[in-house]
Amino acid sequence: MPRFKAKPIKPGAEKRPLRPDTIFTFNVEAPSPLLEFLFSAMPDRKRTNTKELLKYNQVMVNGDVTRRFDQPLEPGDRVEVNITRPFVTFYNRRIQMVYEDDYIIVVNKGYGLLSMGNDKIKEGTAYSILRDYLKTKDPRNKIFIVHRLDQHTSGLMVFAKTIEAKEGLQHNWNNMVRRRQYVCVVEGKPEQTKGEVRSYLAENSQHTVYSTQNPEEGQLALTRYEAVKSANGYTLVEVELETGRKNQIRVHMHDLGHSIAGDRRYGAKTSPIHRLALHARTLEFIHPVTRKLMSFSTPVPAAFLSMVK
Repeated sequence: MPRFKAKPIKPGAEKRPLRPDTIFTFNVEAPSPLLEFLFSAMPDRKRTNTKELLKYNQVMVNGDVTRRFDQPLEPGDRVEVNITRPFVTFYNRRIQMVYEDDYIIVVNKGYGLLSMGNDKIKEGTAYSILRDYLKTKDPRNKIFIVHRLDQHTSGLMVFAKTIEAKEGLQHNWNNMVRRRQYVCVVEGKPEQTKGEVRSYLAENSQHTVYSTQNPEEGQLALTRYEAVKSANGYTLVEVELETGRKNQIRVHMHDLGHSIAGDRRYGAKTSPIHRLALHARTLEFIHPVTRKLMSFSTPVPAAFLSMVK
């Protein structure tokens, strides 16, 4: 029986074990410029080498990478120094990093960006962008989808970095999430400035969600809304979700007789800012590991405000 013979590995192509980062953490006890603090915190290190740490993005103050040698420090500040390599920083023009710890990531997703891949698109999604960012830090890192936003909806999303965090949020979602507030701009002006829309949502064969009053046909959905300002034939509306069904706000605003601007699929006749005028503004939830209340909020998009000036 012939033996299997392994092919020789080219020099330099062999897998090397991951070298863990060596990170020193210092707590600031007295006011000081950053570089002077580093000199005193690491007296055995040559001053030239300490300056190079700043130059090559290896110093972080309160979670943010900095190169400012004269950055003022105050008591209670936290300084981290990565001796091994530069800190990996996140930048993407379509996603803003809002919060990150060892278990979760919260981002502000831009409109037009898929939350995760589908049969046709695998890369260039919020999921793949964050996955690549975490893999750059450590190839063993993983990212998990917790919930989704429509492709054309912007706003806050939370991702999990461990399977335990993902399951902790998803398996008890209604109790873990304390508040989900959206803001949208609808066509026209609702007769009642404040109210709620309740129906059962179902989906047809064309994947279009619709309202029904038949509880056996769909899932219960409840949306609370309040009109904030009206002008130019549009109204800025704040929306609170009691349930999180697919396209819930879009369908319920259509049911109300005031479709969201730019939402051709659900009856909109205009698209003045060339996008769906829907934004996930506020997200509050219980942290799946620390059990602390996490609260995040973003500004109303400037384009929305311009519609109701």
